[in-house]
Amino acid sequence: MIAIIKYNGGNVSSVQNALNRLNVKSIITDDFEAIQKADKVIFPGVGEASSTMKILKEKGLDRLIPSLKQPVLGICLGMQLMCKNNEEGNTVGMGIFNINVKKFPAKDIVPHMGWNTISGFKSPVFSGIEEKTDVYFVHSFYCELSEHTTSVCDYILPFSASLQKDNFYAMQFHPEKSGEIGSRLLQNFLKL
Repeated sequence: MIAIIKYNGGNVSSVQNALNRLNVKSIITDDFEAIQKADKVIFPGVGEASSTMKILKEKGLDRLIPSLKQPVLGICLGMQLMCKNNEEGNTVGMGIFNINVKKFPAKDIVPHMGWNTISGFKSPVFSGIEEKTDVYFVHSFYCELSEHTTSVCDYILPFSASLQKDNFYAMQFHPEKSGEIGSRLLQNFLKL
């Protein structure tokens, strides 16, 4: 069973719909036992960092998520909240990734919205994915490049399009909105 973490994140249903298209059973839940027993956990997110972190703390999910042992996938804001600090609302994250999340400099159009190219794959979730492929982004804040970067995108500046540390995987882009490539990425994560 796949557990999708329930909180105020905006793309929870679209992630479940993407799993339904893959004929994968999932539950949307904030129940600790159900999350701990799940084969895989997906932590999606669309929203504002500080208010979302407040809800995670109220539910105790900020302590549960870093303690999980099965493969965990953070998406968009989920990825950012798995990092150390976020300039949005001066938010302290869960610190799974020792990375800062910064606001894009306003040299270009922000948010970064639409299809863009990712490359430099360094994770099994990219198995069978052609280098320099396009995925769908919607974000105004970015994760710095680090030792945990598993793919890179360049918009205004190079940033981490995805991350991995131990059993924690994360994508700044939305696999559930990235068509066939996104479906393949989700399938690869589910096979881990």
